[in-house]
Amino acid sequence: MSLSDRRKKKDFKSEKWNLNDKLRRRSIIKLNNYMIKVCYIITKLELGGSQKVALHVAENINKNVFDSFVVTGIGGVLDSDACKNSRLYQLKNFVREISPLRDLKAIFKIYLILRKEIPDIVHTHSSKAGVIGRIAAKLAGIKVVVHTIHGYGFNETQNWFVKRFYVFLEKFCALLSDKLIVVTKEDIKKGLHYKIAKEDKFVLIRAGIDTAFYNDFVPNPKFKERLGIDKNSRVVVTISPFKPQKNLKDFIKTAFLLRSRFKDVIFLMVGDGEQRKELEDLIESLNLKNKVFMLGWRADIAEILKASDIFVLTSLWEGLPCSIVEAMCCSKPVVANAVDGVKEIIVNGETGFLIEPNNYAKTAEKIMYLLNDETALKNMSAKACNSIGQEYNISRNLKQHEELYLKLSW
Repeated sequence: MSLSDRRKKKDFKSEKWNLNDKLRRRSIIKLNNYMIKVCYIITKLELGGSQKVALHVAENINKNVFDSFVVTGIGGVLDSDACKNSRLYQLKNFVREISPLRDLKAIFKIYLILRKEIPDIVHTHSSKAGVIGRIAAKLAGIKVVVHTIHGYGFNETQNWFVKRFYVFLEKFCALLSDKLIVVTKEDIKKGLHYKIAKEDKFVLIRAGIDTAFYNDFVPNPKFKERLGIDKNSRVVVTISPFKPQKNLKDFIKTAFLLRSRFKDVIFLMVGDGEQRKELEDLIESLNLKNKVFMLGWRADIAEILKASDIFVLTSLWEGLPCSIVEAMCCSKPVVANAVDGVKEIIVNGETGFLIEPNNYAKTAEKIMYLLNDETALKNMSAKACNSIGQEYNISRNLKQHEELYLKLSW
């Protein structure tokens, strides 16, 4: 930063100012021509909640104040859209799997990018990017480092050694962070329990969606026919990447328990990933090929949700899944495992049902209850929609990010 820029920054800091007013007033928002550069780092641009949040903020942040760019791996579903709307660096060695050699190469490459760009703030998303990105940021001398925890890298399903290793990584990287954004209150509790950081380092900013879009979306009445589904069929849907965390075998087993009871019900799986082959094999072995359909990654999520009757999530751990919020905005009751942030969205018995993990028989029981009682289904659908307030609005989420960046920068 030049001496002139430092003086401008110092002069601006000395002014008495109200943050919200500054964000509204175009004349002052330019910060005397000093732009705050923000680098977003995320492992892979899949069609997931953390990726949507990171890209939305990067693409829609106030361009009069902030200059942003994104560092990510390659091969994500959202790559092409991100290339159109963001300044993007894509690294072939930036992968989700643990690979010491490739991880070191990724750290070095990100370090070089940061030394070239010299951002004021580095903001990392997801566990792997949080480790590699924060290490590279500190090596590059970045003054402000922020990380969003979309669920921790450790969980109760791991063996003791693996879990302790990930807890250590979270603690170490927390030392490299100025603030830790969490999307759930549960993650603050968990962070304090495992002594990841002190309470004043955590900031709660919910993962937001465009609530108005989903509330007001008018579906195509022939959408089911376009999917090759009978227009009178009832639909149970899940949306998630095909990986162990999402526990999608339980979704398929749930369909198996219900297949003979409901001839008109089908099950849709939206997503893709590493477990696709074994999930396909399970569907075939249970003779469910005419009941369970894999749709792959889709951009028309609102159409799919509006065409569905019940949303299901069988995850073993989560942050705050945007898919549940989207489903509830579309007036769909949710049957989901009672893990982490899921427990903060669903009111059990009112807006959906919370199930203990790995109990797919109970999941099937609650779905059966809703399918058999149309009045209960309608009541729960209405309550689900009404329960999603401004706390989950993407515009509020964006404003909270801007306010935090300004606070940390000045």
